Amino acid sequence: MKKPTFREEQKLWKNNYEYVIGVDEVGRGCFAGPVTAGAVIFKKNTKFKNIILSKINDSKLLNPQLRSILSTEIKKEALHYAIFTIGVSVINELGIKKATEKAFRKAISDIISKTSKRSKYSILDTKYYLLADGFHIKYIRGIGFANQKAITKGDRKSISIAAASIIAKVHRDKLMRKLNKKYPQYGLYRNKGYGTKFHQTAIKNFGLSEIHRTSFNLQRFLQ
Repeated sequence: MKKPTFREEQKLWKNNYEYVIGVDEVGRGCFAGPVTAGAVIFKKNTKFKNIILSKINDSKLLNPQLRSILSTEIKKEALHYAIFTIGVSVINELGIKKATEKAFRKAISDIISKTSKRSKYSILDTKYYLLADGFHIKYIRGIGFANQKAITKGDRKSISIAAASIIAKVHRDKLMRKLNKKYPQYGLYRNKGYGTKFHQTAIKNFGLSEIHRTSFNLQRFLQ
């Protein structure tokens, strides 16, 4: 199986983009819990010396232990990283699409603010490029659609996107394990809020909790 590479990033580095940001989200399709976005920037022409980092891949393809180790190493190796979580109340109010976009914008804004503190130039003078998994992201100050690339299955192609997916998933999984202590009947420790058969049956037996996404029409499982 092919692993993600720096091929996309290298093209942009050669074109003098100072900061290439990889972004991805975790939890978009869940029945319960927040949605989390991750953003990662590696230094230009990064070459991993740490053999562990060579194992970076789509977070869904990694076991929990390796994901956790990689998340720690990515945070050490990255020039900057950011993680932002949007809670269930906002998801239910805005819908999952807008809530996910908001999480992306917050994470990207955070990582841009970290880079701007290092740069003698303003955000509008600095060359940013965004690599996103699956779709473009609207309304990012300093980064229009011309400076974005939406890559289908990007977390299996771009190391920056894959790294963002790993740190976001490890962060969100920790949140879901905490929620499992309060709502053990839904099996959140295992399913992380996704709509597994066990989770569907639990909704039928115990009803919906305050962490469920009522905007997902979960009431259908109560019958």
